[in-house]
Amino acid sequence: MHLIKPSWLSHSGEQKDFEVYSCHVSPDGKRLATAGGDGHVRIWSTESIYNANDRTYTKPRQLCHMSHHLGTIHSVRFSPNGRYLASGADDKLICIYQLDSSPPSHASSFGTNEPPPVENWKTYKRLVGHDNDVQDLAWSCDNSLLVSVGLDSKVVVWSGHTFEKLKTLAVHQSHVKGITFDPANKYFATASDDRTIKIFRFTSPPPNATQHDMVNNFVLDATISSPFKSSPLTTYFRRCSWSPDGNHIAAANAVNGPVSSVAIIERSRWDSEINLIGHEGPTEVCMFSPRLFYTKKPSEKEGANGPSPSSLVTVIASAGQDKTLSIWNTNTSRPLVILQDVASKSISDLAWTPDGQTLFASSLDGGIVAIKFEVGELGWVAKAEENDKALQKYGGSRKGMGFAEDVEGLHLENHSKAGELRGAESRMGALMGDFQPAAQKSSATATNGVKPETRSGESDVGSEPPKEKSTEESADKTAERIAALKSRVTITKDGKKRVAPLLVSSSGTGQSSLPQSQLVGASSSKQAQNDAPQTILDLSKPFDGLPRGGLATMLLGNKRKAVAAEGEDEEEPPSKRAATGLVPIVINGVDGVEPAPLTAPAHGLVPTPEYLRPAIINPAISLSQLRLAVPKIRSHILRPLERGVLQAESNLEEASKIPENIILEAKNPTQIREPSHITATKRGSLIWQDFLPRAIILVTGNKNFWAAACEDGSIHVWTPAGRRLTNAIILESQPVIFECREHWLLCITAVGLCHVFNIKTMSAPHPPVSLAPILEIAIASLSPHGATPSPGITSARLNSKGFVVVTLSNGDGFYYSPSMYTWQRLSESWWAVGSQYWNSNDSSVSALQSTAVGPVTSSKDKENGEANVSAGIIPFLERHTTTEFLLKGRAYTLQRLIKTLLSKDGFEGFESSVSIAHLENRIAGALALGSKEEFRLYLFMYAKRIGAEGLKSKVEELLNSLLGGVLQDRNGSHKTDDGKGWFSKDDLLCGWDRKDLLKGVVLILGKFRDLQRLTVQYAKVLDMTELDEEEQNGTGSSIANGTNGSNEGMELED
Repeated sequence: MHLIKPSWLSHSGEQKDFEVYSCHVSPDGKRLATAGGDGHVRIWSTESIYNANDRTYTKPRQLCHMSHHLGTIHSVRFSPNGRYLASGADDKLICIYQLDSSPPSHASSFGTNEPPPVENWKTYKRLVGHDNDVQDLAWSCDNSLLVSVGLDSKVVVWSGHTFEKLKTLAVHQSHVKGITFDPANKYFATASDDRTIKIFRFTSPPPNATQHDMVNNFVLDATISSPFKSSPLTTYFRRCSWSPDGNHIAAANAVNGPVSSVAIIERSRWDSEINLIGHEGPTEVCMFSPRLFYTKKPSEKEGANGPSPSSLVTVIASAGQDKTLSIWNTNTSRPLVILQDVASKSISDLAWTPDGQTLFASSLDGGIVAIKFEVGELGWVAKAEENDKALQKYGGSRKGMGFAEDVEGLHLENHSKAGELRGAESRMGALMGDFQPAAQKSSATATNGVKPETRSGESDVGSEPPKEKSTEESADKTAERIAALKSRVTITKDGKKRVAPLLVSSSGTGQSSLPQSQLVGASSSKQAQNDAPQTILDLSKPFDGLPRGGLATMLLGNKRKAVAAEGEDEEEPPSKRAATGLVPIVINGVDGVEPAPLTAPAHGLVPTPEYLRPAIINPAISLSQLRLAVPKIRSHILRPLERGVLQAESNLEEASKIPENIILEAKNPTQIREPSHITATKRGSLIWQDFLPRAIILVTGNKNFWAAACEDGSIHVWTPAGRRLTNAIILESQPVIFECREHWLLCITAVGLCHVFNIKTMSAPHPPVSLAPILEIAIASLSPHGATPSPGITSARLNSKGFVVVTLSNGDGFYYSPSMYTWQRLSESWWAVGSQYWNSNDSSVSALQSTAVGPVTSSKDKENGEANVSAGIIPFLERHTTTEFLLKGRAYTLQRLIKTLLSKDGFEGFESSVSIAHLENRIAGALALGSKEEFRLYLFMYAKRIGAEGLKSKVEELLNSLLGGVLQDRNGSHKTDDGKGWFSKDDLLCGWDRKDLLKGVVLILGKFRDLQRLTVQYAKVLDMTELDEEEQNGTGSSIANGTNGSNEGMELED
């Protein structure tokens, strides 16, 4: 055994040697990386360290140094393939370095004594994910993962390929100070100051994995606390290590009674019956040698296989605050080597060379020691194949992904991945504001997004030759134009002729490649599309939009070039997608939403409405189950009707600015016995007027009718010309909320009853319904001496089908189901706290326009010009919940409670279960409201999630519900009672063809191999796999015949 401690092997400064916190040896054994308190990562040549005493050795000692951190660096680790080097520091950052093959650009750092760098290590990535110091790092054995731990109690998992953050595990209750990976690539273990080691099970992610795909990966498998119950919290690290045969974890800073020890934790049982006792102070680090050793020298007679596996042992080194380094193997109860006072301060890290014969130790005194063992001192090193043999029993060589069972499964998986890629590209294009030109399949010009119909005599085949001809002509014209541009002569100021330089991009396209203003060069079809938005928000509230890319794009522009989309397999051309430049700011008009006009900001004081008196209320209302505040009697109520939409209350001057406005005015007298006066005027001339015996409290109206609610609980309805439509509708108490939409009229009274009337059919969809259930009457403790406060109603609205949608001051959102005669909750703060999908969609339905399987809105709907019923209601309610939630200040408290809950035993799957339940809640709400766009989007999100979670029963149930079973006997008995929604026998579900929805779900689930046995059956029914084979092999007819033969006597159940 040789101890090598060169004086130059340190992080030396002007005043002192800085502490060395970490060291690691590269997989080829040629480099030693060290990290210290000077904020530098230094890479040394191990060969120069071994030859430190050889004065004739002249090769460089320090190969490179990097100072990209702002503080002390606590951990430095090479990736197992040697491609990357990672470092974590107390500036909360992780730096990833990569060796560049080009020589270093600078000779040496100015103003320092650093030797010139020999190798060029460049910063490849900077990872931000911790809120406090990064304490330790580890790479998985297949390089697919990098895990970092820190003083913020977090364990952050990064992709080893893209370095995207895959998951943050906040399960520890205190600082996390150690991390190690299972060499069989099934687990990793983290050690924390909460006196536990936690074991996480994982499956290696593919290179393109995203955070969404990893929701069910990295699951807490076990928590070990018994060896650490009274362990001191004074150690800087708790660096643990996994044995090369996968059998044991060595954990530093354990205790056995009052004595410091190293706990050896056995795999699978996850308990510690073995302790390495001998250190006088707490241990900071333990490290297994990466190779297995024979206790006896292999003889030639035993052949190539060597001695029996039972004679193989592992070697472990441990060190800590007692400045002592001890080395053990699994065959003896006492250490093989004890080196006392190796350093003058605590030993911070240990690193073995890949051959297992040399150990490096770093210390807080600034020193780095190399201990080189002779052959046979630790044992005889076994071949690397012995490691693989030992790991085979834990599935070390097997991937967790599984194999596709047949060719059809692979075809389905390829379909799924291709569709997902197209969806991602279209969403990214929409986000970045790419304008996709309308490359229609037919040569006809599209007007307002709808193709003109072709005559029956014309065929697609006949229309192809003119296309080719026009292409040739355009090519000739382009060549002529380029020639003209090249020969364009200009005359300079001094009279000389010069050929003007030609911009390369303009020669090919006729347009500048420089960023252009969005207002220039818009085609007529693009204008038409912007004027008619893709979807209509079914709520009477203005919505606005921003350009793709948000506020930054509007202010700074977009540098990304516009690229025409490649031809896709979908029927709809790329121009159908919502990547058409700026999103118009729109308001509700007569025929849906219209571009918003420019309005000047309001100046001066807003006039306060003049209150005459409180409304006269029956004293018996104090005994009512519910009591809502009644508006006061105002002397003057004025509401303008602009383009068929009733505006908020204003004064006469503001309302008269637009001459086309119809102004509805209600004037109440000062004396109770005098009548009230209601008038409708336009351009100052009277359209109609009426007198009512009671004071008017609220008015509403639209292009179909006018309505007024009076102090005595009566409602009066007039036509637009002022003819009374009904007798006075008498209600039980004064009106509190008065709203209308199309032919529907909503009135909520002071005793909490909700009335809905259809003025067109002179009927009501349901009897008056009480608001008491949604105002928490079931859990409110009623006071005998006075009223008990409850949540307030912030808004009550109608959709175009007459459904009542109510929002409360506690953030909850409800709608009333006329078919079930019950209130149903669509949005609540529970989802905001526990679901990963909260705020996962934009308020504008244009954000829902593309998914993994193509455009959402079908061309049929656009041709029909139908408005989307209930579009945007669920996102609106969830945004309202978020707003109220933050206003109340409850968000931080509840999130802290949930975080504490997640760390408890039995709640590992809490977040996953709540997220799935939230998606199911959204789907049920969209289906009940008839919200087409949201239903399809939420259904596909749900399918992707349950596929990622591997919930086979839910997947099978979903597929069966979409189609009602794959195959059914013709002679099978059909049930006579028809259900609704999921249980209906119709071909349509929420306005979508069931087979289209099923195809989308099967495409999304196709990439999950453990579900392919199920999804391939549905893909066969939809002829998806046969289509793929027909395209590839041209043998579609034989496959189709085989399919028909195999399914003879069977039919689809719709």
